[in-house]
Amino acid sequence: MDRVHRQDGVDLLTRAVAPGVALGGLIIGIGFALKGPLDGLSHAEESVNKDLAGDRNGTWNTITAIWSQIGNTAGVIAVCIVVSSLLLWRTRDLRLALVAPVAIAMQGLIFLITAKLVDRDRPQVERLDPSPPTASYPSGHTGASTGLYVALALLALRIERTWLRWTTVILCLAMPLLVAFARLYRGMHHVTDVSAGILNGAICALLAYAWYSHCTNRR
Repeated sequence: MDRVHRQDGVDLLTRAVAPGVALGGLIIGIGFALKGPLDGLSHAEESVNKDLAGDRNGTWNTITAIWSQIGNTAGVIAVCIVVSSLLLWRTRDLRLALVAPVAIAMQGLIFLITAKLVDRDRPQVERLDPSPPTASYPSGHTGASTGLYVALALLALRIERTWLRWTTVILCLAMPLLVAFARLYRGMHHVTDVSAGILNGAICALLAYAWYSHCTNRR
C-alpha cells in the first residue's frame, strides 16, 4: 500500500505538477507580453470595461455582486471541502476526493506567482468591489471558480442518470462564466485577465483529473 501511495505521489508530480509549471510559464509569458509588445491590446480592451461601466444599473449591480462571490476564495474552498468530503464518504476513494483540491491548489499557486511577477494595473473605471492586494492579471476569482467547477464537471460525468449528469455538468460549467462576466462588469479585471483565469483553472482541473484517471487505470 505504501508503494501505491508513493507511486500516486510520483504520478502527481509528473502528470500534474510538472505540466502545471509549464502552464504557469505560459501564463506569465502572456502577462509580460500584455505589458510589452501587446500593450496596444491592453489599451484597446479598456473599452469593454468602460462600456460595461456605462451600462450599469442597480439590478445588475446586485446580480453581479452575487456572481462575483461565487469565485471568492473562502467560498470556493468551502464548496471544495464539502464536495470532496462527501465524495470521500460515499466512495472511499481518496484520489477521487483530491481532484478538486489539487486543481484549486495548482491554479492558486500559478495565480499568486503570476500576479506578483506581472503586477498589472486594474481597469481605469470605477470598481464596485474592494481591490484585493493582488494585481489584475490573471483573475483569481475566475481562476479559482474555473478550477473548482470544471473539476466538478469532470467528476459529474460519472453520474449514471443522464439528465442529472448533464444538468450538473452544464451548471458547473456556467459558474465560472458568470464569475468572469461579473468581474468584468464590476471593473475588477480586463478581458485578458479573466481569459487567463479561465485558462489557468480549466487546464489545472484537466491535469488533476488526468492524474486521477491514470492512477485508477494503473490498478
